[in-house]
Amino acid sequence: MFERFTEGARDIVIGAVGHADRAGAATVTEEHLLLAMFEQEGTRASFAFAALGLAGRRASVEHALRDARRRGGLSKAETEALAGLGIDVDEIVARVEETHGEGALRVAVRRKRPRWSKHRPFTPGAKATLSRSLRIALGRGDRVIGDGHLLLALTARPGVVSEVLADHGATYAAVARAVFGAAEGDGGAPGKIDSGETP
Repeated sequence: MFERFTEGARDIVIGAVGHADRAGAATVTEEHLLLAMFEQEGTRASFAFAALGLAGRRASVEHALRDARRRGGLSKAETEALAGLGIDVDEIVARVEETHGEGALRVAVRRKRPRWSKHRPFTPGAKATLSRSLRIALGRGDRVIGDGHLLLALTARPGVVSEVLADHGATYAAVARAVFGAAEGDGGAPGKIDSGETP
């Protein structure tokens, strides 16, 4: 599948591996893919970020992702569902951190890889995002997978990353309009692209 990626999409995947490496994470996650997108310029994803007002809000996105890691990777929807059962996740986190230190419930704790291994595996969620980007590209009739397809895939998968993007105005429908000019619900059929690189 990687051979179908445009140069920009490959740069995002490589950048995500770099983010995981710098964070000391044992695996590459959807969060790393998103953070790598913020570093790209002149791509469909960067155009969508600018169009949706997300370009200047990277710090806010990173803060929201950090909060989710602090809650053990629970999304706001999951936290609200637990609250409906009488479970106050924020209170639990506060008590655990009081005893065990800040970030005690943080997911993706640093884990050492064998020195001989340079391979950093992708989490099932990150792999599913890459697979979904292929399905989105095929659904639009595109021959390649671009960074815009990757961004759409991040918004389409339920979880923390799509929730954080939606909270910042980057829903699937909004991103589809910004990236491909697609109307909500049309699946992105019009406006086929060849390169996936420029808006």
